[in-house]
Amino acid sequence: MHSVVERELEIKLVLSPERAVPVPARLTYRTDDPYAVHIAFHIGSEHPVHWTFARELLVEGVFRPCGHGDVRVWPTKVDGRSVVMLALTSPDGDALLEAPSAAVSAWLERTLRVVPPGSEAEQLGIDDGLAELLAPTSGRGRVDELWLRDPWPSDESGDGE
Repeated sequence: MHSVVERELEIKLVLSPERAVPVPARLTYRTDDPYAVHIAFHIGSEHPVHWTFARELLVEGVFRPCGHGDVRVWPTKVDGRSVVMLALTSPDGDALLEAPSAAVSAWLERTLRVVPPGSEAEQLGIDDGLAELLAPTSGRGRVDELWLRDPWPSDESGDGE
């Protein structure tokens, strides 16, 4: 069974150094996608704007500047408040967002309790899937024998006789 950790919060879309507008957002973390965080921005249109990026990037960005390219994250203070800044770049445009550090950190802590860092691969079931693929099954013995047999027997082997 998969778990979901969500948090609704209001972030600010920074339009200029003097002007920012509030934007409702939902942070989502799903154990069936353990490396990623999902953010949906409700910007007053029919459909929210969705962004997905590495959870590790957001975890690090709470403490120090990180990221490059499409997603950059860093901590700072604005009017004496601790915030996390998110700079997002897409072909449709750029956005600079300001989120309250305490809310983001508390939500991240919940995700880290559900899936501790370093244990993400266990959530994907890759080992179980590989074991299932590689496990012998009844009734496949003859097929496996044919598959494993040398298709170009050498003179020394008895397969070609």
